[in-house]
Amino acid sequence: MPVAPQKATADDSLLLYAELGSSQIRAVQRRLKAGELHRISPGVVSALPRPQWPQLIARERNRVLAALFPGAVIAYGSAFAGGIPVDGVMHLAYSYGRRVALPGLLVVLIKGPGKAPGDTPIGGRDLHFPSNARMLMDNLSISRTRPPRSVGRDAVEERLLTMCESRGEDALVKLRDEARELAPLLRLEREFAILDGLLGSILGTRPKSQLGTVAGKAWADGLPFDRHRLELFEQLAAVLRATPLKQPPAAVYSEAGRSHFAFLESYFSNFIEGTEFDVQEARGFVLEGRPIAARPKDSHDVLGVFRQAFDPGWANQTLAAGEPVLEQLRARHADEMKERPETGPGEFKDRPNYAGNTAFVLPKNVRGTLVLGSKLMPSIPPGIARALYAMFLVSEVHPFNDGNGRLARLVMNAELSVVDSCRIIVPTLFREEYFDCLRVLTRDGDARPYLAAMQRIHEWSASFSYESLDEAIALMRACNAFERSRAQFRLLFPADLASQEKSGPLRKGGA
Repeated sequence: MPVAPQKATADDSLLLYAELGSSQIRAVQRRLKAGELHRISPGVVSALPRPQWPQLIARERNRVLAALFPGAVIAYGSAFAGGIPVDGVMHLAYSYGRRVALPGLLVVLIKGPGKAPGDTPIGGRDLHFPSNARMLMDNLSISRTRPPRSVGRDAVEERLLTMCESRGEDALVKLRDEARELAPLLRLEREFAILDGLLGSILGTRPKSQLGTVAGKAWADGLPFDRHRLELFEQLAAVLRATPLKQPPAAVYSEAGRSHFAFLESYFSNFIEGTEFDVQEARGFVLEGRPIAARPKDSHDVLGVFRQAFDPGWANQTLAAGEPVLEQLRARHADEMKERPETGPGEFKDRPNYAGNTAFVLPKNVRGTLVLGSKLMPSIPPGIARALYAMFLVSEVHPFNDGNGRLARLVMNAELSVVDSCRIIVPTLFREEYFDCLRVLTRDGDARPYLAAMQRIHEWSASFSYESLDEAIALMRACNAFERSRAQFRLLFPADLASQEKSGPLRKGGA
């Protein structure tokens, strides 16, 4: 059925014959002869100069495709990517096959069935996006072109697993029913058989040995994992392998110094998680054995972290790779939280947990994500690089109902202890910067703020002497470590105080 001509737009940046009436087309042709307009492609005209054509086509891509190839259906890898070109190529199912070059875009037309049940128009135009069933079967077809037009079995398998995780098994059952009806209409019976086998393996109605990807094998082994998080861990691991990082040596030289450091590490680690005590009060029940009847569970939170920061068996326990990491983290958590039975010490979480708008790994994906994420550890240089990876792994998975932040920092510091590098203290004034850099890494995949912030606080932690606890606390207080407001204070190094003594007052405010 022919499309009724639309009124010409006053914007001459893009004029499409398919949208114009006959008199309007004649007017455009006269302007072409006069040099007022330029022909980009048959039926596509613009007043813009040639260098701007690629941006124009990219911006108006769907409008142009609907005008040039009415009734086309986005197909193969282009559909799998959500309807956008892949490497500058857009695949369309159409009434004939051809390759059409547009500025900045190669359109590959593939002769095949037009719109089918479930396909939907894009933006109200005569260009359609395929149903999930059609898109997945298309991408299971054999492709002899280079590069291949279909994404292949592995990518389809991973997409099905993601769909199952996000929408549930009922969505896969419905998908299979839709694909079964579409397959003979689209002549995709072979592709449906493959799709049916994959769906059966995921749903448990067929042998799971048919699943071939890492994600599929993990699913078959009962260890489903968070694919987005694993990609994030792989990105961070690559950055850590390629980035030389400073690694200050240990800052304690005696049992007393080690005890004082462990106390301050525990005190601040709990404080930034909301377990707040006056430092002298905490010192009394951690180091001097004074009972604290008013807040017994909070005090045991501080004691739990202190114990693992001080005891060599815990303090030097590097993170295992693979399945042993599961029992290792459970044992650490059971010891850390043993005075809080309501949190399920040593038991992985049974409900989702969040930090603001960030949702951590779902309970069913915790074990698989930890196992596969920890397998990247041996490829990362030991010391600070491995420490930062271990901390982010545990923090990002958030495997337990409570105590995850403190556990993540203990795991980080163990990687530093085993290479005789200074452990890291995250003081109260650094809390927001610490959480901010983690959020940027989680949401944007940008590791630079995380590395910069942790390098700075690592250097800060190593700049104090811990042989005298009174002197360490006094010096940290002078450096604003116990303050909360970044608007009023900035975190100082001991060297800043020395400069202040020589040159006069040093402003506390500012970033």
